[in-house]
Amino acid sequence: MPSPRQKQDFPVQNVRRYLEPGPIVLVSSHWQGRSNVMTLGWHTVLEFSPSLVGLMISRGNHSFEMIRRSRECVINVPTEALVDSVVRVGNSSGAQVDKFAAYGLATAQASIVRAPLVAACHAHFECRLRDDALVERYNFFIFEVVKAHVAPSPRRPRTLHYTGDGAFMVAGKVISRRAMFRPDMLP
Repeated sequence: MPSPRQKQDFPVQNVRRYLEPGPIVLVSSHWQGRSNVMTLGWHTVLEFSPSLVGLMISRGNHSFEMIRRSRECVINVPTEALVDSVVRVGNSSGAQVDKFAAYGLATAQASIVRAPLVAACHAHFECRLRDDALVERYNFFIFEVVKAHVAPSPRRPRTLHYTGDGAFMVAGKVISRRAMFRPDMLP
C-alpha cells in the first residue's frame, strides 16, 4: 500500500479537477426546427436498467430551454480527435451561431429522438426526459437512454476528460482486474 503523501489546502471551487465524472460529451438537441450542440462534463449514470443518466445543464446555456421543452437529447461521446471541436462548441452559444455549420460537425439522423447525432463521435445515446423534478432547483435532468449506437472499435476509445484550467486528460492505459470480480458484479 502506498504511503500517504503530505496534503495542502486546495480551493473548493476547483475540486472538479479531481471529481469530474467522466468523459466530456457533446449533447445535441432539437426544438422548433432548430438543432444545437453543447459541450458537457457534468453527467452521471444513475441506473443500469432502465438506463438512466443525469445531466446538469446550466440554465444560462442556450440548450437548456431547447432540451427542457423538447424533453429529449442525444449524448454524443467524442474522442481525442475532436478535442478542438469540443472546445469550440463549448466556447460559443447556439443563440448566436449554428455550431454544426460553423465547426464542420456532420450530423446523422437519430433512430428515435429528433435531436441529431454528431456523426464523428464514437458513441451516441438517444435520450428522453424521464424525471424533471430537480430541473428547477438544480438544473439537473434525468434522462432514460432509449437507443444506443457505439462504434465496434476501438473497444476502449481515447475519450476526453476535462481537468479544469483549459486542460484535458485522455483515457489511455487500461488496468484489468476482471479476475478479482465476482461474476455477478460484471455487466
